[in-house]
Amino acid sequence: MAVVGKKFPNIAVNAMNEMGDTFTLNVFEEATKNNKKVLLFWYPKDFTFVCPTELHAFQEALTEFEKRNVMVIGASCDTPEVHFAWLNIPKDDGGIEGVTYPILADSNRNLSGQLGILDITNERYDEETGIVQVDGDNVTYRATYLIDEEGTVFHEGINHMPVGRNVQEFLRLIDAFTHVQEKGEVCPANWEDGKTAMNANRDGVASYFSQN
Repeated sequence: MAVVGKKFPNIAVNAMNEMGDTFTLNVFEEATKNNKKVLLFWYPKDFTFVCPTELHAFQEALTEFEKRNVMVIGASCDTPEVHFAWLNIPKDDGGIEGVTYPILADSNRNLSGQLGILDITNERYDEETGIVQVDGDNVTYRATYLIDEEGTVFHEGINHMPVGRNVQEFLRLIDAFTHVQEKGEVCPANWEDGKTAMNANRDGVASYFSQN
């Protein structure tokens, strides 16, 4: 279920910060009320392997996101207490100590379920017992959402569990979408900040190819 071009779900979710405070966070409102873009990235589980490399990679690039007026939010289906335990483990021991952006704790799956990013298959209903069973871990894939200042999703991407993300690509996507917002031009393949964009018409395409 793609949500690109649609408003992000207006749902408040429990979250944890680096100070150990549990609070509620509404991604849609963070974008619209604060006039910010939001990068929300989901990962499968705390205390795993690829996941901490991603959380630290987003932390290392946090200044670059903040320069672009972008709020970074992590998310999984673990509880706030599990997040905080992981935040207290040093990086050298596989922990995420030093991560400062908030991490959603969608333990009831209200948001991830609506987004359709949970690892579940073969859903089946037992008429006799009224019980629904599924296969899979019921945790999220590595889904990433970029949301604009009006709460509209302008990028959605989903990786399978073993494949980590390239943080620099999200900076490039944010730069490209900001260029579209500010200049009214569109961004061709492999566009990066400072490169030539183009007008969205036949003459624009011809002009771009004549220069590149």
